[in-house]
Amino acid sequence: MNSYNLVVIGGGPGGYVAAIRAANLGLSVALVEKDELGGTCLNRGCIPSKTLLHHAEVIEQIKNASSWGIETGEVSVSIEKIMKRKDQVIKRLRTGIAALLKAGKITHYHGQGTVTEDQRILVENENENLVLHAEKIILATGSTPFIPSIPGIDQVNVHTSDTIFDIKEIPSTLVIIGGGIIGVEIASIFASLDVKVTIIEMADRLVPNEDVDAIQLLQKELQKKGIQILTSSSVTELQQEGLRKYVKIENGDKKVTVLECDEVLVAVGRKPNFTGTHQLDLALNGPFVAVNDYLETSIPNVYAIGDLIGGWQLAHVASAEGLIAASNAAGHSEIVDYKVIPRCIYTNPEVASVGMTEREAKEKGLDIKIQTYQFAGNGKALTMDEKVGFVKVIAERKYGEILGVVMAGPHVTEMISESSAFIHLEGTMDELGKLIHPHPSLSEALFETAEAWLDQGIHVINK
Repeated sequence: MNSYNLVVIGGGPGGYVAAIRAANLGLSVALVEKDELGGTCLNRGCIPSKTLLHHAEVIEQIKNASSWGIETGEVSVSIEKIMKRKDQVIKRLRTGIAALLKAGKITHYHGQGTVTEDQRILVENENENLVLHAEKIILATGSTPFIPSIPGIDQVNVHTSDTIFDIKEIPSTLVIIGGGIIGVEIASIFASLDVKVTIIEMADRLVPNEDVDAIQLLQKELQKKGIQILTSSSVTELQQEGLRKYVKIENGDKKVTVLECDEVLVAVGRKPNFTGTHQLDLALNGPFVAVNDYLETSIPNVYAIGDLIGGWQLAHVASAEGLIAASNAAGHSEIVDYKVIPRCIYTNPEVASVGMTEREAKEKGLDIKIQTYQFAGNGKALTMDEKVGFVKVIAERKYGEILGVVMAGPHVTEMISESSAFIHLEGTMDELGKLIHPHPSLSEALFETAEAWLDQGIHVINK
């Protein structure tokens, strides 16, 4: 039996990061992964979707280029080449993770890991069965797509976010069930490929947990791209006849319509993956594994992170939790600062936010002042012909402490970390207003927002 200080179950963005951090802290570490390194994020989620979203952005730029004086011929798209490049990106990053594990002297076991009550780990693959012993364990088994119990869904060939990026042909029509982050990003990809896309969302707007103003803007821009958006609507039945699929929809007024389409994507959320943990009597927090502030489960020396414990089901949160869990497994006592979690939507325009939303601040009864600045007044945005969007800052009125930031517009997912740093350091609007930003730059919009909040705006009309 091979013994380790720590065994990590799952090689996704939480698991492999935890393994590397633990090894850096001097622990002997093994990582068990039944599929490919990188987990859902690298192989079926974040990386493939962002690769294809970049393709979508390029296609849109080419279509807009004629208005800039750049004439092009007819744009043709090869789904085979697009998917090949996506696979190349995934392979390169996957190879990089393997190299990092090797450099850290982390033993990588390829197989299904099952944790027993006495903290042994059974590793099974097609070639052999192994037994590992661990002083401590980190569960990082992630999540799987949630499939709702819609009548007829088991009789229809539907896609999930795990399968949609493996298609061989571009469909002419696509119906997406679920208007969350996954749904709107995939809608943007296929709309750029001239696919007629329909999004069906039960709530009264897309991405209902995000800032209202940002999502209203996003919804308007998606509709300009030809995406049909049906909010306050639910799918009551699915049918398939040959290759054609039929989606029966009922809206808030009980009106029933039927959409005919080539493909259906189910994107209504994800559920924790308990594979390999069924022998453990883990306390639960709703459908997720319950953990304390130090990410330890109800079983001593067994930690859990990422989608398995719920909360923000984001890759960077899983990685942050992996670092903390590894540190605690090495004898430290650290906790995750969930106050500063950036939230990003990689559509065009992009949406990014961090800290409190306007609604949360008001619900807490805080005395706040809100300031918004439009990208239409930003020089760099105008040079890029991407002037749609805004920056909104929520700050405490008395001292000006920054509580939350929302951005909608070009490349805001790259800009949000500056706001994260200010919130983490309890920075104020006065401090942000004194920070010199380069000109011209998109980031100047954040500076302009601070100046306007202080009633000292230069490129805004102060009221």
